[in-house]
Amino acid sequence: MVNQTIDVRLSIGAERDLSGIYRRRLAQRGGDGADALLDDLVAAIESLASHPAKGPVVPELDALGIHEFRQLSRAPFRIIYLAEKMRVTVLVVADSRRDFRTLLGERLLGS
Repeated sequence: MVNQTIDVRLSIGAERDLSGIYRRRLAQRGGDGADALLDDLVAAIESLASHPAKGPVVPELDALGIHEFRQLSRAPFRIIYLAEKMRVTVLVVADSRRDFRTLLGERLLGS
């Protein structure tokens, strides 16, 4: 059996999210803390290549009947992604203490 690799991509918004998270952590804890956090988030994102459906459906969207978006949690961050046949697209990486309803509405639903 051939093991096919799923293509994992970051949206522009997710790239900006990671950059902002890194910069904030760098200012708070210096390079080692920022590097460790970024490494952890990137490892979680890369794990989606072998297990794209491992995260649960995003509860805020599930309540609206939208079931295609999933999430991974790396406290205090949430990684929101869309898993398709051979591709995973990471759309949002954000602090879970934010107002996620508003954030998801703006970033995913265009409201």
